[in-house]
Amino acid sequence: MALLPQILPSTRVAAAAAASPNAFRRAPRQHAVAAASSSTGRRGRGRLATAANASGSGSSSESDDGLVELPLFPLPLVLFPDATHALHIFEFRYRIMMHTVLQTDLRFGVVFTGSGGGAADVGCVGEVVKHERLADDRFFLICKGQERFRVARVVRTKPYLVAAVQWLEDRPPAEKPAPGEDAEALATDVEALMRDVIRIANRLNGKPEKDVGDLRRGLFPTPFSFYVGNTFEGAPREQQALLELEDTAARLRRERDTLRNTLNYLTAASAVKDAFPSSPSSG
Repeated sequence: MALLPQILPSTRVAAAAAASPNAFRRAPRQHAVAAASSSTGRRGRGRLATAANASGSGSSSESDDGLVELPLFPLPLVLFPDATHALHIFEFRYRIMMHTVLQTDLRFGVVFTGSGGGAADVGCVGEVVKHERLADDRFFLICKGQERFRVARVVRTKPYLVAAVQWLEDRPPAEKPAPGEDAEALATDVEALMRDVIRIANRLNGKPEKDVGDLRRGLFPTPFSFYVGNTFEGAPREQQALLELEDTAARLRRERDTLRNTLNYLTAASAVKDAFPSSPSSG
């Protein structure tokens, strides 16, 4: 699913959703690392832009203050817990990092960096679940999202970025939510909206009605909220905002609003299509 700025869908939403009833199930995608290679040296948001260069290397380890040292991989994407991404590692410093990661605990941190430079403070641990080392020392690998973290301080930036991080978990609600606004009810609403988006997208693309199936797959509200956020492909800043939230209900509420906007957009597009049907081609 791809979204335009202001959380309105592009035409790719309809095309993707109509292609399959599992359009919101995201397959691993391959990303090259060069797009983010220069971002760690620029000034930008968050503590990641404030480190002094220092030499050293390492994998995840616990420091004296209870923080965990984690090698960081700035990328133009957002990794969610339980989501998978395929990566192509070819830049020298990240090849060094992968050698270390593969020889230790297979874990590294993925932090989003946009076109303006500067990496986000909140990211997600990626665990290597499959890899292939090529003859020229490049790597193809698949990583799966694990726990989220917040960067407390940068430890070093050479030969690659290492930071001390603290784990991030959703907090229980401080007060009893209003009727229909608890996480379970919101998850039900979000799933229903996803079904409607797929249905309207199928109609827009002239596809037959299909059973969407169980989108939630028995997930509890928190992992389901991450699953939904992962479907918002094409809107990484919105995805980052969802990743940073520490309240499951707030995340689901924001996703519900996004999906409502998407549904309204597709419904209007469907009405226009019905009012002005394409004329049959001649010839």
